[in-house]
Amino acid sequence: MSRGIVEILLLCGIGAAVVYVFTDIIAAAVYPGFSYSDQAVSELFAIGAPTSYFVVPLFTASSALLLAFSVGVAFTSGGSRARQLLAWMFAASAIDAIILWNLYPMHMRGEERTFTDLMHLVFAANPFVLVTLIISIFAFRNAFRRFTQVILAAVLLLSVFGFSYATAVDTNGATPGLGLIERLGQYLYQLWQVTLVAVLLRTSRSADAPRTRF
Repeated sequence: MSRGIVEILLLCGIGAAVVYVFTDIIAAAVYPGFSYSDQAVSELFAIGAPTSYFVVPLFTASSALLLAFSVGVAFTSGGSRARQLLAWMFAASAIDAIILWNLYPMHMRGEERTFTDLMHLVFAANPFVLVTLIISIFAFRNAFRRFTQVILAAVLLLSVFGFSYATAVDTNGATPGLGLIERLGQYLYQLWQVTLVAVLLRTSRSADAPRTRF
């Protein structure tokens, strides 16, 4: 595959992050009465939510771009098993998310819970996100490795806080700060992903990629 096509595939990683964040911010802004700081992202595409009609297609597009990015990661693995595994984990994360957006949206707060809501929790957990961070600690060196370790610690901590709201969401209780906690974790991961794209583009363009400081 030509370098140009590989670079386009890598840039899809930035596109995926931008589309996701843009969609979240715009949907939260146009949803009447929605609290960006207190309500979860999942509520933007919940069954019956007024923003689901455009959130689902755009989130799906974001995940499709992530899937394309995983191909780019595979082609820049340089024979590294860790980076090849990283590519598979990005692909798995994208597929998990596509299933979540399209097949298992949650019900709006106060409505009866069904099997769909249970499956929503299963796919929303998306363990592949954390796995990509863990693998990257072994796949890269120096500055980017340290950066990844910081992001992993932050995302883990925020995830624990976020899941502590599960019962309140299920029982239609108050969830002060849920939106900010969840989004901070997600946006930090998107920042990490964009940084990874920059690292991969740099190393793919370098004649001495194996000796790069990353």
